[in-house]
Amino acid sequence: MTDTIALTGIVATTPRHLVTSSGLAITSFRLACRQRRFDRVKNSWVDADTNWYTVSSFRQLAHNVVQSVHKGEPVLVTGRLRIRDWENEDRAGTSVEVEADAVGHNLSWGTTALVRSSAPAAGQREADPAGGTAGETAGDTAGTTANVAGAAEPGPDGAQGESETQSA
Repeated sequence: MTDTIALTGIVATTPRHLVTSSGLAITSFRLACRQRRFDRVKNSWVDADTNWYTVSSFRQLAHNVVQSVHKGEPVLVTGRLRIRDWENEDRAGTSVEVEADAVGHNLSWGTTALVRSSAPAAGQREADPAGGTAGETAGDTAGTTANVAGAAEPGPDGAQGESETQSA
């Protein structure tokens, strides 16, 4: 059973795009979803906690996201929720990830224009994200792998620490 979620938030990092060696396009970014509530005592809106998500998109959606979505923009995301515990030699934590089914601009904040994308070229291979193997991005050397969903949780000052695992 999968958990489907709909989120509204601000794109907190520049979307990172890569194409695996099997031809699977992947684009990921961090999404900040700030909660607000109305405080009747103060008679004003107050900021509550910010939830952080790593959003990953695949195939044609990945190509469209990297061309359309930029850091600082308000977006809507729907997809499947995945919560995973992680640890390394220094820290441990929980990552909250969304495998996006749809990503779009939040039109409460402004306007946008749709430009239809064409289907991938006949020679471009697309694979299943579960079965695909990590490959190289445009700037990587052959045999380098990247973990797009491995962005670290924000620190206490709200700064984003992104980690990327690479092996030769």
